[in-house]
Amino acid sequence: MDPLAKDRVDKWLWHARFFKTRSLASKIVSAGHVRVNSQKISKPSTPVGSGDVLTFVKGDRIKVVKIKSTALRRGPAPEAQALYEDMSPHQETSPRNPKFEGKGRPSKKDRRAIDKLQ
Repeated sequence: MDPLAKDRVDKWLWHARFFKTRSLASKIVSAGHVRVNSQKISKPSTPVGSGDVLTFVKGDRIKVVKIKSTALRRGPAPEAQALYEDMSPHQETSPRNPKFEGKGRPSKKDRRAIDKLQ
């Protein structure tokens, strides 16, 4: 691929498999949730190429990626991962379900102990 080649930001995000559909990538860009080289953009047709840094929210994480190249098609995952370098800050993963703190319905043994106290 030509190192000077430019591609639309929504198309590149779709090719790199950050979003499932191109229209979803376009909505995220139109809403102003994507930055190219620290500049907020709101047009999905904004051109991006190798060397540009994209910052956007994906799920509950902030993604920072540096574009290595553009693609001609939306290929398999290994091909998509070769399009960028991930520079995202490391974020601790928190468990989705809280740990059991001993609260909730008492067992039969606990109920008998409670009844003895009353």
